[in-house]
Amino acid sequence: VITELKKLAKGARDIWFATDLDREGEAIAWHLAEVLKVNPPDAKRVTFDAITKSDVQKAFENPRGIDMHRVDAQRARRILDRLVGFLTSPILWPKGAGKSAGRVQSVASRLVAEREEEIRSFTPDESWEISGALCFDIDASDALHTEWNDFISQTDTRNKPPTIKQRTAWLSDHRSLSADLIEVDGKSLKITASNNSTEELIDEAVSAAEAAGLLDINIEREENQNGRGRAKNLIRISGKPDPKAIYTIDSIEVKRTKSKPYPPFITSTLQQAASSKLGMAADRTMRIAQQLYEGITLPGEGSVGLITYMRTDSTNLSGEAINLARRYLEEKVGKEYLPEKPRFYASRDQSAQEAHEAIRPTDPFRDPNTIASALSDEQFRLYQLIWQSFVGCQAIDAEWDSTTVQMRRTDKDTGAVFKTNGRVLRFDGCLRIIGIPKGDGDQVLPEFDKGTTLSPFSIEPKQKFQSPPPRYTEASLVKKLEQEGIGRPSTYASIIRVIQDRAYAEQIAKRFYATFRGELVTEFLKDGTDNSDIEQQFIEVAYTREIENDLDDVAAGKITRQEMLLRFYEKLIPYLNILKDLEFVRSKPSPYKCPECGRRLDYLLAKNGGKFLSCTGYNEKVLEDPPPPKRTAKGKKPRARKPKEIPSCTFAMPCDRDGRPQLPEQIDLLSPSGKPMVKRTGRFGDFLVEDVPPPPKKKAGKKSDSDAPTPFILNIDKKGDLKFPAPPPIATDIECEKCGGFLNLRDGKRGPWLGCSKFPKCRGRGAFSKLSEKEQKNLRKELADHMKSQQTLELTRRDGHTPVEDGTPLSDLTIEGGVAELEKFIEA
Repeated sequence: VITELKKLAKGARDIWFATDLDREGEAIAWHLAEVLKVNPPDAKRVTFDAITKSDVQKAFENPRGIDMHRVDAQRARRILDRLVGFLTSPILWPKGAGKSAGRVQSVASRLVAEREEEIRSFTPDESWEISGALCFDIDASDALHTEWNDFISQTDTRNKPPTIKQRTAWLSDHRSLSADLIEVDGKSLKITASNNSTEELIDEAVSAAEAAGLLDINIEREENQNGRGRAKNLIRISGKPDPKAIYTIDSIEVKRTKSKPYPPFITSTLQQAASSKLGMAADRTMRIAQQLYEGITLPGEGSVGLITYMRTDSTNLSGEAINLARRYLEEKVGKEYLPEKPRFYASRDQSAQEAHEAIRPTDPFRDPNTIASALSDEQFRLYQLIWQSFVGCQAIDAEWDSTTVQMRRTDKDTGAVFKTNGRVLRFDGCLRIIGIPKGDGDQVLPEFDKGTTLSPFSIEPKQKFQSPPPRYTEASLVKKLEQEGIGRPSTYASIIRVIQDRAYAEQIAKRFYATFRGELVTEFLKDGTDNSDIEQQFIEVAYTREIENDLDDVAAGKITRQEMLLRFYEKLIPYLNILKDLEFVRSKPSPYKCPECGRRLDYLLAKNGGKFLSCTGYNEKVLEDPPPPKRTAKGKKPRARKPKEIPSCTFAMPCDRDGRPQLPEQIDLLSPSGKPMVKRTGRFGDFLVEDVPPPPKKKAGKKSDSDAPTPFILNIDKKGDLKFPAPPPIATDIECEKCGGFLNLRDGKRGPWLGCSKFPKCRGRGAFSKLSEKEQKNLRKELADHMKSQQTLELTRRDGHTPVEDGTPLSDLTIEGGVAELEKFIEA
C-alpha cells in the first residue's frame, strides 16, 4: 500500500489527508505525511462527521494542517500503553499470574473484581411490605381469591411466574387493582431492621397484616444455607382476606407529568442502548455502526453514509442537523410534535470535544422503513435506534396523567390505608418517535369517585432483603468506564473484549463475573500500591482518570508529550520494582476438609482462569520408598534407587463459581458401541472419549497389546458443538503446486474442494473450478459414489433411543454433577 501511495504521490498536484477525525485519525494522517515527505503544517487535512456529498465538499473547501498536538496525544497514549504492558506483563508471566496487564484493561478488570467482592461480602437489611389486590365488585371477592391464587401459581416454559405486566393485565380484566399498605393506626408503615440488628420483625408484620384484614394467619420458617446475616432465616406469612373487610376511597390526586427525550447518542450511550435493547455486544455495535458510517448502497443513490462518525463523546448537534430534524417532525409527524424552540444538549463530560457531533442519521428523511430492503437485519435495527434517538430528541415532551389513590378500611377502625398509583398517556409527544416504554407494568385505573368501596381478595405480607450491588452488564460497565474517565469512546469495546480474552472476567447470562484469576491478579497489583512511598499507579481508578486528563492537555497543547511521559515513567518504575519482589498467591483457603487426609482444602487457580479444590497436603512432600532392586540378567547387583519425593495428598475436586464442591458432570451421550462418553481436555482443547479404563502401560522392551480396542473419540469445535468425523478423502493424481505431492478430494459445505494430502505439513489447495468440465464431472460422480458408500455415524443419548445430530451444542448434553457434601474444616 505504501509503495502504491508513493507512486501516486509523485504524479499528484495535491495530496489530501481525509482520515478519521479523532486523534487516531490525526496520527494516521501524520504517519502518511511523513512517508510521503509532506510537511505536516502544510498538509491539506480535511475532516468530516458524515460521508455525504455536502459534508465532504464543505471539508475540502476548508482544509487545514495536521494538528501536531493531537498527534502527540495519540502517540503518548500508545507509549503509555506499551510502557505498562511491556514492563508489567513480564512480571506476571513467571509468577503464573496472567497473560498480561494493561493501563486500562487492569483497571476495568479491577472494577469487575471489586464488584464481585462487594456482592460476596454483602449482608442485607430486612424489611416487610404488605401488598393487596382489591376489587370494585364486593360480592366477587371470595371467588376472585381462588382465581387469583390459581393465576399467580402458574409458570411458563422457563418455570417463571406471571410478570408484573401480566398481573396488571389480569387485574384490569377483572376490574381490580393492586395497592400497598402504607399506614396502620395513624402511623406510616415501616417494618425494617438493619443487617447488624437482632430485632424480630415477625410480630409487627403479623399485626399489620391483621389490621389490613388477613385471617387464619399461618407462619412458615425456613433456613437459607446460602444467606448471610438476617437472610439466613426465611419467613412466609399466609392467610385469607376477611370477606367482610371494606375499603373506601379516601383521596384521589391527579397530576400531569412530562417525559423528556434523552440526548442524542454518543459512543457510550449507543453501546449501552444497543446492549439493553438489541442484545448487541459493544464490539459488534461498533462494527455495524462503522458499516453505516462508511456507506450503504441504496437503490438509485449509490453508496451513502447513513450516520455521522460513531466515535464521539459529544452530544452537540449542528444547527443544520437540528433544522433537518425539526423539518421532518413538522412535515412527516405533525406540527403539534414540534416544540417552540430547538433543543440543545450539553455534554456531561467536560473533556468532550464539542467540535464533534453526536451520532445521528445524515438525513432524517431517510426513514428506516423506507431503506430497510437495502440493510441487513442488524444494520436496520441499529440504524432505527440511532434515527429514533436523533429525531426523538427534537420532539416535544410526552404527557401523562399520574393518579394517586388512597383507600381506608371502614368496616373496622384499624387505621389500615392502602395506596395505589397509575398513569395514563395523554399525549405521546417524543414517544411517538422513540416508542412507548414496554413492560413497566403501570396500572391503567378504571373510572371511580371518592367514596367508592372495594374489597380485598388478596393480602400478601412479603419479607424483603436488600439486594447486593448488581453485576455489570456490557451497558453498565461502559457507563461506569465513562463515568470514571477510563478509556475513550474508541476503546470501550476493545477493553471489554480484552478482559474476557485474558480470562480476567467472563460473561454469563449477559452479566460480568470476575474469574478467580481476575481477582488474584487485581489483588496482586493492588498489593504493590500498599507501600506509602509509592505514588498513585495505573491500577487505581482515580489515577487512570488523571492520565486521561493529561492526554487531553497534551492534545490542547498545554503540556508536551515528553513532560507527560517522563512524569508517568518516574512514578511507574518504583512500583514495578515492588511487584517484582512480591509473591503471587495462587490460592485461597476454603471452609472444607479433605476427605482423604483431613487437611484443609484450598481454592487453587486453574489454567482456564477458574478455580478448583486442592488439598494443602499437595505442597507437603514425603519420601516414597523405591521398589526392591532386581538383579540384572547377567547377575550383577543393580544400583540402589533413591527415595522419591511425592505429595503427601493429591486429592482435588472441581467447584462451582461460589466455591461449592461439585460432583463430576456427565455427558448425555453414548458411543457407537454403547459406552458412556465423558469430556476430557487435551493439548488442543476439549474432546469426548469413551468412559473406559485406560489401557495398561506397556512394559519396557515389550510390544503393546494390538488386540486392545482404541477408545472412540469425538471432537468439539471452537463453538462448543459436536464435530462428527469427516468421511475419508479420495486420493487424486492432481499435483500440489506447493510441494509436488498429490491433492485429496473432499466434500465441503460449498461443494467439492482439493487439499494437499500432506496436510498439515503442506497447506496447499487446488482450484476445483479451474479443472476442465470433463474432470469436474468425473470427480463429482466419483465423490458422490464415495459419499454414498460411507457409513453414517449414528449416536444417541444415554436412553439409547434419542438421536444426537452433528453440530449439537455440548451444553445441551451436559448433565450437571450437583453439589458434593464435604465436611467443614475446623482449625485445631
